[in-house]
Amino acid sequence: MTQYYPPITYMVSEQEDGMLLKTILQKRMGVSRKLLSRLKLTEEGIQLNGVRVYISAAVKARDRVEIRMEQETSADILPQPMELDILYEDEDLLVLNKPPGVIVHPTHGHYTGTLANGVVDYWEKQGLKYRFRAVHRLDQDTSGVLCIAKNPYVHQHISEQMIANTVDKRYIALVHGVPAKAQGELEGPIDRDPEEPHRRIVTPSGYPSLTRYEVQERYGDWASMVGLKLETGRTHQIRVHMSSLGHALIGDTMYPQELLQPERKEEWERLDALIPRQALHAASLSLFHPIQRTEMIFKAPLPQDMSLLRSRLIQHGDDR
Repeated sequence: MTQYYPPITYMVSEQEDGMLLKTILQKRMGVSRKLLSRLKLTEEGIQLNGVRVYISAAVKARDRVEIRMEQETSADILPQPMELDILYEDEDLLVLNKPPGVIVHPTHGHYTGTLANGVVDYWEKQGLKYRFRAVHRLDQDTSGVLCIAKNPYVHQHISEQMIANTVDKRYIALVHGVPAKAQGELEGPIDRDPEEPHRRIVTPSGYPSLTRYEVQERYGDWASMVGLKLETGRTHQIRVHMSSLGHALIGDTMYPQELLQPERKEEWERLDALIPRQALHAASLSLFHPIQRTEMIFKAPLPQDMSLLRSRLIQHGDDR
């Protein structure tokens, strides 16, 4: 027997009296063509006042439109017990504080130990059926807020927000040195490094990229804490932009601090040795909840390794 997720409901207004159901679904509820095609093929996918109808039907004021999506699972992801730091959860969203060192989704050579393995296990133990749908990704060694949609409708709507750049993503980084300007914009176009395709570089032929930054704390001239807002979502964008500015993230071995001041090489190496990953944390994420119809903001506290690094930077800055 087919099982469905809780229905998503829309009440037809007086102004919408006489509209086609298809118009309500696509223009008012924002159902994509792909999802609409799937709903039409399921027994209870589209209902008007509790009755299955064709999408060519006309609706009346105060009619109740419902869509019902079949429950799904991630059969290709092996459930694996994992401690999850849950920031928020409802029937539609799961928001986690991702720890550093954990890959989000299984990839070639990494089929277990990912966040997806842990989430699938968490749902399975509760008897819940969801497919793992992360609406964005974080690098393996980046910690912080990660949003997971529990059904295709929510995933579609938040993905559209990501594309439209209406999702507010804020990061915190601990970087080498102190930027000359307390705040600014980094607009260097980004693309793959032709010599090392796994890396990214700033290049005139790259994709437009914009990062806004603001210095939040200074630790002498040795290092600083920088708040960052992504206006585009290129791979490794923050790491590449901050490195190009001459203030690479502490601990970043892929985009290390450039040796513009060779006499400080030993000092920078000591800094990088204080943390085993790039000091980057996704501190907050703000989005419009497509079901609750309200703006929501999720925040993750600074992780232990970055808090410890910050304390040592404060101490070192005071000693200088």
